[in-house]
Amino acid sequence: MSDWRVHLVDDDAGLTAILREARTVAVLGAKADPSEAAHYVPAYLVARGYRVQPVNPKFAGRRLHDAPTVAGLKDLSEPADVVEIFRRPEYLSGHADEILTLPWRPKAVWFQLGIRNDAAAEKLARAGIRVVQDRCMMPEHRRLMKASVSHQGGVEREA
Repeated sequence: MSDWRVHLVDDDAGLTAILREARTVAVLGAKADPSEAAHYVPAYLVARGYRVQPVNPKFAGRRLHDAPTVAGLKDLSEPADVVEIFRRPEYLSGHADEILTLPWRPKAVWFQLGIRNDAAAEKLARAGIRVVQDRCMMPEHRRLMKASVSHQGGVEREA
């Protein structure tokens, strides 16, 4: 059995691979308020060619980022490449369990900046899912994907 720690991603090469491979991002804890990171980070990703799938029971049925919001990950109409989590650390263990019961597996789970739960990260990593902790996708994307080709085939520009 391989060492599960290889799935804990904190290096530029690993982050770049996740950002390049991803097409769909399920945003757990998506928000409707444009001043909140759980809204403007997914909006940034949409503008860069990613398909965002918002997940938040408070907004289920409402459209955010040009997609219907669902109550839970199990309610998504299709699998996501990355699950980006905007939830407090104490909820991550339950979300890890939820992710591991899905009929599909994301390639990566990304805990937003300020969010860390080593036990939840280990649980996901032991299942072969790459995990990023305590990092924001938006500045990491800006930093690592400058001048790269976007998912829609055009040249990416800084926001």
